[in-house]
Amino acid sequence: MKIFTKLFGLILLSFSSVYTSLHAQTLPVGTPVLEDYYRRLQLLGKLDSTISFNIRPLTVQALQVQDVYDPDSSSFVDKSIMWDVPGESRVQLLPVIWENQYTSAYPSGWNDGAMIPNVGYQTLFSAGVYARYKFFSIQLRPELVIAQNKAYAGYGGTTRPAWDLWYSFHNNIDMPERFGDGTYTKLLAGQSSVRITFDPVSFGLSTENIWWGPGMRNSLLMSNTAPGFPHLTLNTTKPVKTNIGYFEGQLIAGKLKASGYTPTPLGNPDHYDEFYVPKPDDWRYLSGAIFSYQPKWVPGLSLGFSQSFVVYSDDMGSKLNDYLPFLGPGSKSSSTVEGRPPANPGEPNAIDRETLRKRDRYASFFARWVMPKGKAEFYVEYGRNDPPFNSRDRMLELEHSRGYVLGFRKLVPLKGEDLLNVNIELTDVGSTRTSAIRSSPSWYGHSIVRDGYTYLGQVLGAGIGPGGSLQSLNVSWLRGMKQLGIQLERQEHDADFLYEAVADQQDYRRNWVDLSAALIGQWDYKHFLFSARMHFIHAFNYQYEIVEKPNPVNSDFWKFGHVDKFNFQAQLGVMYRF
Repeated sequence: MKIFTKLFGLILLSFSSVYTSLHAQTLPVGTPVLEDYYRRLQLLGKLDSTISFNIRPLTVQALQVQDVYDPDSSSFVDKSIMWDVPGESRVQLLPVIWENQYTSAYPSGWNDGAMIPNVGYQTLFSAGVYARYKFFSIQLRPELVIAQNKAYAGYGGTTRPAWDLWYSFHNNIDMPERFGDGTYTKLLAGQSSVRITFDPVSFGLSTENIWWGPGMRNSLLMSNTAPGFPHLTLNTTKPVKTNIGYFEGQLIAGKLKASGYTPTPLGNPDHYDEFYVPKPDDWRYLSGAIFSYQPKWVPGLSLGFSQSFVVYSDDMGSKLNDYLPFLGPGSKSSSTVEGRPPANPGEPNAIDRETLRKRDRYASFFARWVMPKGKAEFYVEYGRNDPPFNSRDRMLELEHSRGYVLGFRKLVPLKGEDLLNVNIELTDVGSTRTSAIRSSPSWYGHSIVRDGYTYLGQVLGAGIGPGGSLQSLNVSWLRGMKQLGIQLERQEHDADFLYEAVADQQDYRRNWVDLSAALIGQWDYKHFLFSARMHFIHAFNYQYEIVEKPNPVNSDFWKFGHVDKFNFQAQLGVMYRF
């Protein structure tokens, strides 16, 4: 905890010039119905267009409401407030949330916070209280997760080389197939925080989920796929107005823990356990920052960048750059390391500053353009997990180690208040062609920080995971908070692993692709908010398996047996607002 104590002192100095206190109640990332409802209000011109939605959770100050859980404060009598002295203090009950999920064949889905990849039934229960006195506030909202965690058919490689390759990936990321061998139960601090707020700046200790970037289904650096992790945060509470536009930002320093589970259950003689290499028994320090800017000359357009660094605590230094590494150089060849001069940037062995510091680095640039007149938005995020040698390298091989999120959304007026919602989003974090001639590490895994970019066994960034890609289309009917629609998706699983296997086996028929259709529904009724989803998934070449033919390179190359699997997932969530 010395790291956090020192960083607390550094950050606290920045508060000397700000004042005017307000409360800092937040709307947790992934809150059913409400989070997307606020975003739609912005497209309709009913919410301040200077809010970028690039940094979440959103606050009361940004949304300009009295209660983030009740966008229309007149919809019902607010019985949640137990004590209220305007401008000074408040004690408020937070909504009760109960989420349920059933999955039939293999784990599927992401952006579900404390829930785990699970087969069988799973439930999450959350409730809490918010209290504020002047500039000091506490939000206690723990989360209880209980998952049936049934056994299922995981990776089933049949040869020793296949398992050697599989472990070469999974020894470098904490992403277990199954979380133990029985019922999984965990009580987490959840969406809780302790804050000091001097509007428009807030500082505190939090375990809330964070979302960075404009994406709706995926985000490259921070999402709610994993549970919220403990972190110090210094962030704006609303867009800060200046003479050149509006600014938002966040600085975090967090502690990441491993799941404690092996990549696949050990003890099966067909799984070649000798290839398993235990990970270090050490927690990881995560530092990150995000910055978003909206020029006053282009209303609705927000631009920004984010960075995050992960390092084992035993490998931490004691300098400012070790605690806040984004203050240092951003390329491999731009600085010396421990007195060692940089190599020639043109040489393939140019110094990798992050590797020598034994840390992993991610960076992204993003943009979102909200067009209220057209009731539409366009957004994009581009990131790299391997820093360029210099600016020339960045421009010549822009696609190297890249990941991206690209999306568009349009609301089409129908009769009365009804709307048609159309949303398209594309995500890809798979290796590009440069990996054939240049080392290109998979997103979220790392050969030195071997637990990878994860917390408690789940990825912090895009839920599709390493080497994944997703194409998503959502079409739905809207009326206020109500929504009925369909979501069509194509997801490719870990193509980085696939192409390594192809190179080894010279067989490119094995890519594992899910085609799915989901019926989605959201409904509000008095104090209740309901959300439901029925997801039908067909997996082609499940776990990269096919039925071999005697000679896979003959004229019958495409005539092979299918190893497909059907998966069904049902979700039901209920929120009660007092």
